[in-house]
Amino acid sequence: MDWGPLYLTLKLALATTFILVLVGIPLGYWLSRTTSWVKPVIETLVSMPLVLPPTVLGFYFLIVFGPEQFLGSWIDKWLGIRLVFSFPGLVLASVIYSLPFMVQPIHSGLSSLPNSLLEASLLMGKSKWQTLIKVGLPNIKPALLTGIILSFAHTIGEFGVVLMIGGSIPDKTRVASIAIYEEVEALNYTTAHTYSLFLLVLAFIVLMSVYLINGGYLKRFWR
Repeated sequence: MDWGPLYLTLKLALATTFILVLVGIPLGYWLSRTTSWVKPVIETLVSMPLVLPPTVLGFYFLIVFGPEQFLGSWIDKWLGIRLVFSFPGLVLASVIYSLPFMVQPIHSGLSSLPNSLLEASLLMGKSKWQTLIKVGLPNIKPALLTGIILSFAHTIGEFGVVLMIGGSIPDKTRVASIAIYEEVEALNYTTAHTYSLFLLVLAFIVLMSVYLINGGYLKRFWR
């Protein structure tokens, strides 16, 4: 039993979720406050991974960041990072693919807050960033936690994107979903069952956490 794919899957999910928190919070805040004509365009781009086949994203990722392409070769030459068939490439693709699962809950949560609440903080001399951290986020904890949990869970279940971009390099890009596919092809059902059961249990725990948080069950339990 090779535990490498499971370790790599968790590593990818944690790295992706961490980056999405850094990117999703300011982006969700901007979308909830702005009235710019660019807003519908940004919202559409953020939501496109929800409707696009993963292979489409993987294909254009290869086109843009391939080692023979201008941008891919520039990043490889000057930054020393190869994004195709590498773990950093998996992280970048996963961030793009799971972006709506982080941004949309935060956007919805901040949009539901009364404008007077945020405006009062600004009138007291707080900056927009301080208002977001000290007023906005504490009042949308369920939405923020939902975004974090769903982003983590969605990354764990990725298949098409990681297969096209990373292939199946042991200890580098061979995540659990790829390992399951290969074990089934090789008729190694026992190993495939072990990988699948681990992801099944993990997915159940993650999704149960979302419902417990949003349903307020945890608050009632700790009272």
